[in-house]
Amino acid sequence: MTHQTEDDAARWARMVDAEERAFALLDAIEAAGIMKPGRTEGEVDRDIEAIAADQFGIARNWHQRLVRAGPNTTCIFSDRPDEVTIGPEDTVYVDMGPVFEQAEADVGRTYAMGQDPARHALVAALPEVFEEMRAFALSKPDVTGAEVYDFACRAAEARGYHFGGKIAGHTVGEFPHATWPLEPAHQRLWPDNPEPLSKPDHLGRPRYWILEAHLVEPGRQWGGFYERLLRG
Repeated sequence: MTHQTEDDAARWARMVDAEERAFALLDAIEAAGIMKPGRTEGEVDRDIEAIAADQFGIARNWHQRLVRAGPNTTCIFSDRPDEVTIGPEDTVYVDMGPVFEQAEADVGRTYAMGQDPARHALVAALPEVFEEMRAFALSKPDVTGAEVYDFACRAAEARGYHFGGKIAGHTVGEFPHATWPLEPAHQRLWPDNPEPLSKPDHLGRPRYWILEAHLVEPGRQWGGFYERLLRG
Protein backbone atom coordinates (compact mmCIF):
# COMPACT_ATOMS: atom_id res chain seq x y z
CA MET A 1 0.00 0.00 0.00
CA THR A 2 3.00 2.29 0.56
CA HIS A 3 6.66 2.08 -0.43
CA GLN A 4 8.62 0.22 2.22
CA THR A 5 12.16 0.92 3.36
CA GLU A 6 14.47 -1.90 4.43
CA ASP A 7 13.44 -1.33 8.06
CA ASP A 8 9.77 -1.35 7.07
CA ALA A 9 10.26 -4.63 5.21
CA ALA A 10 11.84 -6.24 8.28
CA ARG A 11 9.01 -4.95 10.44
CA TRP A 12 6.42 -6.35 8.03
CA ALA A 13 8.21 -9.70 7.99
CA ARG A 14 7.88 -9.87 11.79
CA MET A 15 4.16 -9.20 11.54
CA VAL A 16 3.68 -11.93 8.94
CA ASP A 17 5.73 -14.37 11.00
CA ALA A 18 3.62 -13.63 14.08
CA GLU A 19 0.45 -14.33 12.12
CA GLU A 20 1.82 -17.60 10.76
CA ARG A 21 2.64 -18.71 14.29
CA ALA A 22 -0.85 -17.73 15.41
CA PHE A 23 -2.28 -19.87 12.61
CA ALA A 24 -0.13 -22.76 13.82
CA LEU A 25 -1.65 -22.26 17.26
CA LEU A 26 -5.15 -22.42 15.75
CA ASP A 27 -4.18 -25.65 14.00
CA ALA A 28 -2.95 -27.09 17.32
CA ILE A 29 -6.22 -26.09 18.99
CA GLU A 30 -8.18 -27.88 16.27
CA ALA A 31 -5.99 -30.96 16.50
CA ALA A 32 -6.56 -31.14 20.26
CA GLY A 33 -10.31 -31.56 19.71
CA ILE A 34 -11.22 -29.26 22.60
CA MET A 35 -14.15 -27.55 20.84
CA LYS A 36 -17.10 -29.89 21.01
CA PRO A 37 -20.70 -29.97 22.21
CA GLY A 38 -21.19 -30.11 25.97
CA ARG A 39 -18.18 -27.96 26.80
CA THR A 40 -18.47 -24.40 28.04
CA GLU A 41 -16.75 -21.42 26.44
CA GLY A 42 -14.63 -21.06 29.58
CA GLU A 43 -13.46 -24.66 29.49
CA VAL A 44 -12.34 -24.27 25.89
CA ASP A 45 -10.64 -20.97 26.67
CA ARG A 46 -8.64 -22.49 29.54
CA ASP A 47 -7.49 -25.33 27.30
CA ILE A 48 -6.41 -22.84 24.64
CA GLU A 49 -4.40 -20.93 27.24
CA ALA A 50 -2.60 -24.15 28.21
CA ILE A 51 -1.84 -25.11 24.59
CA ALA A 52 -0.57 -21.58 23.85
CA ALA A 53 1.76 -21.63 26.85
CA ASP A 54 2.96 -25.23 26.68
CA GLN A 55 3.38 -25.65 22.92
CA PHE A 56 4.11 -22.09 21.78
CA GLY A 57 5.56 -20.33 24.82
CA ILE A 58 2.98 -17.55 24.62
CA ALA A 59 3.08 -15.50 27.80
CA ARG A 60 0.87 -12.57 26.86
CA ASN A 61 -1.89 -11.46 24.55
CA TRP A 62 -2.46 -7.92 23.38
CA HIS A 63 -6.23 -8.29 23.74
CA GLN A 64 -8.53 -10.57 25.67
CA ARG A 65 -8.94 -13.96 24.02
CA LEU A 66 -12.55 -14.79 23.13
CA VAL A 67 -14.29 -18.13 22.73
CA ARG A 68 -17.91 -17.63 21.75
CA ALA A 69 -20.63 -20.13 20.92
CA GLY A 70 -24.27 -20.14 19.87
CA PRO A 71 -26.03 -16.81 20.50
CA ASN A 72 -22.78 -15.25 21.71
CA THR A 73 -21.38 -15.47 18.17
CA THR A 74 -23.56 -12.46 17.32
CA CYS A 75 -21.81 -10.30 19.94
CA ILE A 76 -19.13 -7.70 19.24
CA PHE A 77 -15.78 -7.69 21.01
CA SER A 78 -16.77 -5.28 23.79
CA ASP A 79 -19.87 -7.29 24.74
CA ARG A 80 -19.61 -9.49 27.81
CA PRO A 81 -22.43 -12.02 27.44
CA ASP A 82 -23.17 -14.79 29.91
CA GLU A 83 -21.18 -17.95 29.32
CA VAL A 84 -22.87 -20.64 27.26
CA THR A 85 -22.30 -24.35 26.63
CA ILE A 86 -21.59 -25.46 23.07
CA GLY A 87 -24.65 -27.14 21.58
CA PRO A 88 -24.81 -30.11 19.20
CA GLU A 89 -25.69 -27.75 16.31
CA ASP A 90 -23.74 -24.55 16.94
CA THR A 91 -21.15 -22.20 15.55
CA VAL A 92 -18.12 -21.50 17.74
CA TYR A 93 -15.45 -18.92 17.11
CA VAL A 94 -12.05 -18.16 18.59
CA ASP A 95 -10.60 -14.62 18.50
CA MET A 96 -7.08 -14.26 19.88
CA GLY A 97 -4.25 -11.75 19.87
CA PRO A 98 -1.05 -13.54 20.90
CA VAL A 99 2.20 -11.60 21.11
CA PHE A 100 5.34 -13.19 19.64
CA GLU A 101 8.41 -11.32 20.86
CA GLN A 102 7.05 -7.78 20.31
CA ALA A 103 4.91 -8.49 17.23
CA GLU A 104 1.16 -8.68 17.72
CA ALA A 105 -0.95 -11.20 15.85
CA ASP A 106 -4.73 -11.15 15.64
CA VAL A 107 -6.58 -14.11 14.17
CA GLY A 108 -10.13 -15.40 14.34
CA ARG A 109 -11.75 -18.54 12.99
CA THR A 110 -15.20 -20.14 13.24
CA TYR A 111 -16.20 -23.79 13.48
CA ALA A 112 -19.55 -25.49 12.83
CA MET A 113 -20.68 -28.19 15.21
CA GLY A 114 -23.05 -30.84 13.85
CA GLN A 115 -24.40 -31.13 10.33
CA ASP A 116 -26.62 -28.08 9.88
CA PRO A 117 -26.06 -26.94 6.24
CA ALA A 118 -26.83 -23.30 7.10
CA ARG A 119 -24.12 -23.16 9.74
CA HIS A 120 -21.57 -24.85 7.52
CA ALA A 121 -22.47 -22.46 4.68
CA LEU A 122 -21.88 -19.41 6.88
CA VAL A 123 -18.53 -20.77 8.07
CA ALA A 124 -17.50 -21.35 4.45
CA ALA A 125 -18.62 -17.83 3.49
CA LEU A 126 -16.47 -16.09 6.10
CA PRO A 127 -13.05 -16.41 4.37
CA GLU A 128 -14.70 -15.66 1.03
CA VAL A 129 -16.13 -12.39 2.33
CA PHE A 130 -12.74 -11.65 3.88
CA GLU A 131 -11.10 -12.09 0.48
CA GLU A 132 -13.63 -9.73 -1.10
CA MET A 133 -12.86 -7.18 1.62
CA ARG A 134 -9.13 -7.64 1.09
CA ALA A 135 -9.41 -7.13 -2.66
CA PHE A 136 -11.47 -3.97 -2.14
CA ALA A 137 -9.06 -2.58 0.47
CA LEU A 138 -6.18 -3.03 -1.96
CA SER A 139 -8.08 -1.79 -5.00
CA LYS A 140 -7.18 1.88 -4.62
CA PRO A 141 -4.32 3.59 -2.77
CA ASP A 142 -6.42 6.01 -0.72
CA VAL A 143 -9.26 3.73 0.36
CA THR A 144 -10.62 4.90 3.73
CA GLY A 145 -11.69 3.05 6.84
CA ALA A 146 -15.29 4.13 6.27
CA GLU A 147 -15.23 2.81 2.70
CA VAL A 148 -13.94 -0.60 3.79
CA TYR A 149 -16.66 -0.85 6.43
CA ASP A 150 -19.37 0.08 3.94
CA PHE A 151 -18.06 -2.54 1.51
CA ALA A 152 -18.01 -5.20 4.24
CA CYS A 153 -21.68 -4.54 4.99
CA ARG A 154 -22.60 -4.76 1.33
CA ALA A 155 -20.59 -7.97 0.86
CA ALA A 156 -22.43 -9.58 3.78
CA GLU A 157 -25.82 -8.45 2.49
CA ALA A 158 -25.06 -9.80 -0.98
CA ARG A 159 -24.84 -13.28 0.55
CA GLY A 160 -27.99 -12.91 2.61
CA TYR A 161 -26.29 -12.13 5.94
CA HIS A 162 -26.04 -9.18 8.29
CA PHE A 163 -22.61 -7.70 8.98
CA GLY A 164 -22.32 -8.18 12.73
CA GLY A 165 -19.45 -5.87 13.62
CA LYS A 166 -19.37 -2.20 14.52
CA ILE A 167 -15.94 -2.25 12.91
CA ALA A 168 -14.51 -4.23 10.00
CA GLY A 169 -10.95 -4.19 11.32
CA HIS A 170 -8.30 -2.15 13.08
CA THR A 171 -4.59 -1.41 13.27
CA VAL A 172 -2.06 -3.85 14.68
CA GLY A 173 1.65 -3.53 15.34
CA GLU A 174 4.32 -3.94 17.97
CA PHE A 175 3.18 -4.55 21.52
CA PRO A 176 1.58 -2.45 22.92
CA HIS A 177 0.37 -0.63 19.80
CA ALA A 178 -2.83 0.38 21.59
CA THR A 179 -0.88 3.00 23.57
CA TRP A 180 0.41 4.80 20.48
CA PRO A 181 -0.64 8.48 20.24
CA LEU A 182 -3.17 8.14 17.44
CA GLU A 183 -6.78 9.22 17.20
CA PRO A 184 -8.68 6.06 18.26
CA ALA A 185 -11.39 6.53 15.64
CA HIS A 186 -8.72 6.46 12.94
CA GLN A 187 -7.35 3.11 14.10
CA ARG A 188 -10.60 1.33 13.17
CA LEU A 189 -12.34 0.43 9.94
CA TRP A 190 -15.78 1.89 10.57
CA PRO A 191 -18.03 4.76 9.49
CA ASP A 192 -16.22 7.29 11.71
CA ASN A 193 -12.86 6.88 9.96
CA PRO A 194 -12.49 9.09 6.86
CA GLU A 195 -8.70 8.62 6.83
CA PRO A 196 -6.96 6.49 4.17
CA LEU A 197 -5.47 3.19 5.31
CA SER A 198 -2.23 4.27 3.63
CA LYS A 199 -1.74 7.19 6.03
CA PRO A 200 1.52 6.65 8.00
CA ASP A 201 1.55 6.09 11.75
CA HIS A 202 2.84 8.60 14.30
CA LEU A 203 6.45 7.64 13.46
CA GLY A 204 5.96 8.00 9.72
CA ARG A 205 5.86 4.23 9.11
CA PRO A 206 3.27 2.17 7.20
CA ARG A 207 0.31 1.16 9.33
CA TYR A 208 -0.72 -2.49 9.37
CA TRP A 209 -4.36 -3.51 9.36
CA ILE A 210 -6.46 -6.44 10.49
CA LEU A 211 -9.63 -7.14 8.51
CA GLU A 212 -12.63 -8.66 10.29
CA ALA A 213 -15.50 -10.49 8.63
CA HIS A 214 -18.38 -10.93 11.09
CA LEU A 215 -21.46 -12.53 9.54
CA VAL A 216 -24.78 -13.04 11.30
CA GLU A 217 -27.60 -15.18 9.91
CA PRO A 218 -30.85 -13.46 8.85
CA GLY A 219 -32.66 -14.18 12.14
CA ARG A 220 -29.70 -12.79 14.14
CA GLN A 221 -29.59 -15.88 16.37
CA TRP A 222 -26.03 -16.98 15.55
CA GLY A 223 -23.12 -16.04 13.36
CA GLY A 224 -19.41 -16.40 12.77
CA PHE A 225 -16.18 -14.43 12.76
CA TYR A 226 -12.97 -14.51 10.72
CA GLU A 227 -10.01 -12.16 10.87
CA ARG A 228 -6.44 -11.88 9.80
CA LEU A 229 -3.80 -9.45 8.58
CA LEU A 230 -4.42 -7.41 5.45
CA ARG A 231 -1.74 -8.63 3.07
CA GLY A 232 -1.07 -7.45 -0.46
